[in-house]
Amino acid sequence: MSSSKPAPKSNQEDYQLKDTKPSLGERWPHGGQRGGSGWLYSERATSTYDLVEQMFYLYVRVVKAKELPPNPVTGSVDPYVEVKVGNYKGKTRHFEKKTNPEWKQVFAFSKEKIQSSFVEVYVKDKEMVARDDYIGKVDFDMHEVPTRVPPDSPLAPQWYRLENLKGETRRRGEIMLAVWLGTQADEAFPEAWHSDSASVKGEGLYSIRSKVYVNPKLWYLRVNVIEAQDVEPHDKSQPPQVFVKAQVGQQMLKTKLCPTKTTNPMWNEDLVFVAAEPFEEQLVLTLENKASAAKDEVVAKLTLPLNKFEVRMDHRAVDSRWYNVERFGFGVLEGDKRNERKFSSRIHLRVCLEGGYHVLDESTMYISDTRPTARQLWKQPIGILEVGILSAQGLQPMKTNDGKSSTDAYCVAKYGLKWVRTRTITESFNPKWNEQYTWEVYDPCTVITFGVFDNSHLGSTSQQTPGGGAKNDSRIGKVRIRLSTLEMDRIYTNSYPLLVLRPTGLKKMGELQLAIRFTCLSLAHIIYLYGHPLLPKMHYQHPFTVNQLDSLRYQAMSIVAVRLGRAEPPLRKEVVEYMLDVDSHIWSLRRSKANFFRIVTLFSGLISMSKWLGEVQKWKNPVTTILVHVLFFILLCYPELILPTIFLYMFLIGIWNFRSRPRHPPHMDTKLSWAEAAHPDELDEEFDTFPTSKAQDVTKMRYDRLRSVAGRIQTVVGDIATQGERLNALLSWRDPRATSLFVIFCLAVAVALYVTPFKIVAAVAGMYWLRHPKFRSKLPSAPGNFFKRLPSRADSML
Repeated sequence: MSSSKPAPKSNQEDYQLKDTKPSLGERWPHGGQRGGSGWLYSERATSTYDLVEQMFYLYVRVVKAKELPPNPVTGSVDPYVEVKVGNYKGKTRHFEKKTNPEWKQVFAFSKEKIQSSFVEVYVKDKEMVARDDYIGKVDFDMHEVPTRVPPDSPLAPQWYRLENLKGETRRRGEIMLAVWLGTQADEAFPEAWHSDSASVKGEGLYSIRSKVYVNPKLWYLRVNVIEAQDVEPHDKSQPPQVFVKAQVGQQMLKTKLCPTKTTNPMWNEDLVFVAAEPFEEQLVLTLENKASAAKDEVVAKLTLPLNKFEVRMDHRAVDSRWYNVERFGFGVLEGDKRNERKFSSRIHLRVCLEGGYHVLDESTMYISDTRPTARQLWKQPIGILEVGILSAQGLQPMKTNDGKSSTDAYCVAKYGLKWVRTRTITESFNPKWNEQYTWEVYDPCTVITFGVFDNSHLGSTSQQTPGGGAKNDSRIGKVRIRLSTLEMDRIYTNSYPLLVLRPTGLKKMGELQLAIRFTCLSLAHIIYLYGHPLLPKMHYQHPFTVNQLDSLRYQAMSIVAVRLGRAEPPLRKEVVEYMLDVDSHIWSLRRSKANFFRIVTLFSGLISMSKWLGEVQKWKNPVTTILVHVLFFILLCYPELILPTIFLYMFLIGIWNFRSRPRHPPHMDTKLSWAEAAHPDELDEEFDTFPTSKAQDVTKMRYDRLRSVAGRIQTVVGDIATQGERLNALLSWRDPRATSLFVIFCLAVAVALYVTPFKIVAAVAGMYWLRHPKFRSKLPSAPGNFFKRLPSRADSML
């Protein structure tokens, strides 16, 4: 198959989202049998596959054969079936020495690529050296193939007698087949052999099929290590100084060292782990003695299965238990001595599985699920999200295959606990998937993530990535869509740019075409959710520290990647990590700039407002200043109108902005991300490994640059802290004279406000602030001078 040409290099306007008008919904031919009158289509509305373009396939189900004649030379038969439609051939596996084989395999041929009016099914005998022998065949006329219209039941297979090359019926040999015309909505579609991927052989066939994956059920395991009793060190002449090391799988945490040397240490510390069902790991606790500064000796050990612990739904305290621990170092021969011991070391634990938390395996910025772990705490869904993954256009070459550039693209979508992966379309820069998926929505303020990848596991030894190295599925691009930005019951059909940042700069890898519909089940429930916390209440009643959350999220991502990588076919680690933004915490000068300018943009409205007020104050436009005077006196005379006026003004702004509301879902913004203007060295630093793999002089240069940036940040933070400390110094008597003046000033103002009506005070203050520039001094004001003279704690800094 020849691959289509990649799109030319995109320019800046191609980074924008585009409207598309695909032909969504199903169109079916009239009738069940195919006559000689050609294809006639009629609209037929359905709700199953109405967000994708319909794709027709010719399906051939090869079930089994019987009474196949043996080879006269070998006296046996090694049969397999070859299905041929035009230039496309599909083969079943072969059986050795079997006259009644069963294949139970389905072949799917894309109708738009079929260039033949006949379907030929050959039964052949596999030969090791010579050419395979021909046993028999069955032919079908394409115009006589029936159409299966879901939700009709599958077409029943029938027995057909095999014919020889001359078209004569053989005395022996029959094959059971079913041939029909259907669409991608057919049940046979996901597991069928596809003509679109005819070049894929062997184990690679498993990695090209569309699949649905479910996130493993994750729990927080809380281990409260309270105390231990009768801890015996190896050296009994010195009392032990003990700490506890706990391990679950690859996760390891330690308690603090008991401050006193004693055989009955106390800690009362919480250690929190992430565990996944089914629980394959165990909780392993070891008591270790700090024998010296460089040596820790294991004193005792305890192993506990996770499925024995109590599940906690709220913040109630669970019962604690004493566990006997095994002394470390006892051999098999000393088993009798161990049984003779009247007393043994014990450890006091309170362990539970937290069902009231949501285990975070993705950033809260792009969270797709907020439900707690315990299913009993789940609410009813508030909506249905339907997604049609239609196609991609203009994908870039990702590897070379037999000296020819190619891309084998598939798309992954992740929302909630459900991951979906489309089938892989091989050797195409414009793949068409047209697959539709559905999710239940429990919170509208969540994000669905799409990622497009190049499949590097198709079993071909000639496939090479441009950079060489390990065979990982390459990233083509990512799209995020927040559900709360979608209007309900509207179909969005857009083409999203697939943008990837590389060490060489920003690159557009193609476009992903999607059709999305968010259907509301309960508007009242959605409105109710907007007034409630995003995460379950346990996150707020007993929150984790920031460091704990970062560590637990990393562990959760690792567990999810491992579990999904064990599926068949696997959803590979590099795919899961890219979808979950595993490297989002890595330092990036580009990201820091982007966040800084986001803050600047955020305050741009306030800055513009302050500039306008400054112009009013300085009488730059006398008419505007006079109108402000009039408004000021109206509000002064009728102060009860101030709050209603503010809210009315915000209402009018909201109504005015309705006309310019966004008509499309959000997409990756290259200017917001500071991706177009990033310096090559900054990108090279962003894609560097951790720890760095660069040369010493490059690392030194980047370290100096980081020190410079951090120094500026340090200065700004210090200035903010200084202003706060000066504010605190007004009444803290750090400067006795300044505090005395301020206290006397407060007393005078209090007396003046008591005896003077508030309107007069406000009028005087307003007229003073709005006074003409002729009455202003260019020197700083007295309050400002007084504030700047106040002491801060910077004097005490080393």
